[in-house]
Amino acid sequence: MGYRVLVVDDEAVIRARLKGYFEKEGYEVLEAQDGDQMWQEFDRQHIDLVMLDINLPGVDGLSLARELRSRSHVGIILVTGRDETIDKIVGLEMGADDYVTKPFELRELLVRVKNLLWRMSLVKKAVADSVEQDDPNDNIIAFNDYILELNSRQLTHNGESIKLTKAEFELLTAFSLHPQQVLSRERLMLQTSHRDQDVNDRTIDVIIRRLRNKLSSDLFVTVHGEGYLFAAKVKD
Repeated sequence: MGYRVLVVDDEAVIRARLKGYFEKEGYEVLEAQDGDQMWQEFDRQHIDLVMLDINLPGVDGLSLARELRSRSHVGIILVTGRDETIDKIVGLEMGADDYVTKPFELRELLVRVKNLLWRMSLVKKAVADSVEQDDPNDNIIAFNDYILELNSRQLTHNGESIKLTKAEFELLTAFSLHPQQVLSRERLMLQTSHRDQDVNDRTIDVIIRRLRNKLSSDLFVTVHGEGYLFAAKVKD
C-alpha cells in the first residue's frame, strides 16, 4: 500500500491501538505525543496523512492543523472527544479534511482514511496529467483579473499572489473547469479530497465561504436547493 500515517495523540493507549490496527491493514504508522514530536517526524520523512487529536499539551490540535495546512497538502483527520457541530466547523476552517469523535470504531476510521487517501490520489493525478500537456498555457486558467496556475497551484490577482489551502485550490479548480454551471455539493465533494460525512456536514459551504473572503464574493452564486454556480467568464 505504501502509505505513511502519523498518529498525534498524548494518550499512549490510543496511539498503540491505532498503530497496531493500521499496521495490520498495511500502513506504516508513526507516533507523536505532541506538536513538537509531530514536526520532528515531518522533518525526517514524507507523511501522507495525520490523525490529529485536538486536546494536546502545548499547542492544541486546531492550531497544528492550521499550520500543517499552510505548510503542506497532507491529509488531516481530527480525532477528538469533542462532538459539537461548532468544533467540526472550526476544524474544517483550520484546514482539516475529516473529523472523527471518540470513542470511535476502528473500521469506520479505516474507511475514512481510505476514502481521503483515494480522493487525494485522484486530485494529485489530475494535476499531474495537466502538467504533462505540451503547451504550458494549458495549465493556466484566467477569469476576471485572476490567473490560476494548475501546475504550481498558484492564484494571482492583478499580479498579487493569493494564498490558497489545498481544499480551496481543489474547489476553485473544479469551479473554473465548469464555469456557468450549477454544481451540487455532492459533485463538488467528489472533485476534492474531502469526504462527505453526513447531511449536517457543510464542508463545501465552509470552503466556499473562505473563497468568498479571498476572491470576489460574487463569483460564487448560491443556487438554493441545487448547489453553487461559478459566475466568472473563464479563458483557458
